[in-house]
Amino acid sequence: MSNFERVRVLWPDHFGFARGKYIPMRRAQHGARHCITTFALGYDRSMVPTPGAMLLEGMPDMHAVFSLDDLRPSWEDDRTAVVVADLQFRGEPLSISPRHALVKAIDDWKALGYEPLVGIELEAYMLQPDGNGGWESWYTPGSFVYGTGRAVDPIGVIDDIWATAERVGLPVEAINSEYDTAQFELTLEHTEALRAIDDIFLFRVLAREVAHRHGLLCTFLGRPFADRGGNGLHVNFSVRDHAGGNALLDETADDQLSKLALQCIAGQLEHHEGMAALCAPTVNAYKRLRPGQIAGYWANWGHDHRCATVRVPSERGMATRLENRMPDGAANPYTAAAAVLQAARLGHVHGLEPPEPETGDAFDEANTTRHTPHDLSAALDALEADKELVEVIGSDLIAQFVTTKRAEWEKWCTAVTDWELNYYLHYH
Repeated sequence: MSNFERVRVLWPDHFGFARGKYIPMRRAQHGARHCITTFALGYDRSMVPTPGAMLLEGMPDMHAVFSLDDLRPSWEDDRTAVVVADLQFRGEPLSISPRHALVKAIDDWKALGYEPLVGIELEAYMLQPDGNGGWESWYTPGSFVYGTGRAVDPIGVIDDIWATAERVGLPVEAINSEYDTAQFELTLEHTEALRAIDDIFLFRVLAREVAHRHGLLCTFLGRPFADRGGNGLHVNFSVRDHAGGNALLDETADDQLSKLALQCIAGQLEHHEGMAALCAPTVNAYKRLRPGQIAGYWANWGHDHRCATVRVPSERGMATRLENRMPDGAANPYTAAAAVLQAARLGHVHGLEPPEPETGDAFDEANTTRHTPHDLSAALDALEADKELVEVIGSDLIAQFVTTKRAEWEKWCTAVTDWELNYYLHYH
């Protein structure tokens, strides 16, 4: 640690943005202070008096704290360390902090004698400048799904992301091109839940900054192109018992899934609509969550079924896990993971049983009529109506989140889009 000259202190805000400060190493033990009213900001920097953000109470400071043992080497240069900080306000954990919501979910599982482990699969598009101040799809005409090498990565930007991640201790499990042109899947290793989400939080920053060095934009937005598929942030999780075994496994069952695993599936389906706003938190997200998009639209589950929201991959033994496919790439990974873990835990607490697994194609129809809400506004309604989920995630965080997102929805409702002008202008 003595070689570091400064620390890049980062923490996730309500959108999942990596906010923070650089501080000199000699000041690292003091942490860093930031204005709590950051949690009142929208994407456009407008401020809304959201609960907990204290916009109208003087905009006081909160405190970003961390252990020096958690410093990591940065991808920027050898003199810079990076760390993910906890947020405190007046000596207590900040109740509207997304990272705190994940810590609470982990602690709630531990109180039952289990430890959750998480692995994240990200999907992203690479974009290039379009010459008019905007962005267009990166030109990779030879790309194809499960592609590797220069056909899908002509200038080696993905290679650079991989090498940089490995150098700084962000453990890549696999990277390949995805279904659509200039789209990639980037997966990190399965590990303890907080570490896994901290890793993916940092990895998204790293990937975007490495792409920027190549003159490209790496976007995780849920559906940036209407004529292509969307970007997911799939949450894979397992549960370790007190003996270190995988508590989702029961080798005596026909499908080798334990009663706990089935309860976790049932809990996620029970709270399917309520989870949507946390897993798909943008206006754009609901253009991905549609029938036939191979995303988490239907409230269903299936054995190795990619059109089911809760997929049970075929691996067993210690690799037994559940994959929730609803979250999109723009989701805050902390609140999305907290929502999945808490919904699953509630299924166990209440002894819920899942419906029959999906066996149809589940494109336009499934073995259920339940699905995610059709837009962000309806998703916020469903979240607020799911009182139990609100309570376990944290009522303060949900109040702040919903208020921010209601303001975002109102901006969308009053915006005039290119589609409207192109569709109507010549006729009226």
